[in-house]
Amino acid sequence: MEISTSSNTVTITGNIKSVSDFQSIKNTVDSLTNSNNTIVIDLKDSISITSSVIGYFNKLILKDSIDLNLKIGNEQLMHLLEDLSLVSVFKARRA
Repeated sequence: MEISTSSNTVTITGNIKSVSDFQSIKNTVDSLTNSNNTIVIDLKDSISITSSVIGYFNKLILKDSIDLNLKIGNEQLMHLLEDLSLVSVFKARRA
């Protein structure tokens, strides 16, 4: 997994699958929440997302009042979010 930022957008390429991936995402997004209330996560090609990342995104929305938007590049991941009823919560849309 690779991660980069530009303004309030975090771009993630590769699969999100390990604890270190979660830590990288958390550290990167946390650094943006200090100066941004709206954050866009662009998941270019990950086919899945770990439960720790889902929990972290929920915390950002529900506890920290961050306006989180997910751009999903993979159809399989979009279906997973639909199955988990997270599309509206994460404001997920196809990229």
